[in-house]
Amino acid sequence: MSEVTVAHLNQGARGEYHARVEGSEAIGRLTYKREGDVLIADHTLVPTEIGGRGVAGKLVDALIADARAFGWKIEPECSYVEAAFRRHPEWADLRA
Repeated sequence: MSEVTVAHLNQGARGEYHARVEGSEAIGRLTYKREGDVLIADHTLVPTEIGGRGVAGKLVDALIADARAFGWKIEPECSYVEAAFRRHPEWADLRA
């Protein structure tokens, strides 16, 4: 299986997590708006050419790890992030 790497692009009031799959030019994205210490996760987009490899899950994992590390809360506007919160009740303390 190809390796997936995730990078965080913090742009102040907005930001994105980018996932790249080894051997592909396509980029998966999870975007958010920032309001104080709350990240409003608004979109998760994974191109079909890198779909089915757990890319969206890795994007959410990076968001969760950063929220824990930096004391952020998350408001899931994106349906994928909302579903991930339902699957992981242990993340309840991170929900805004």
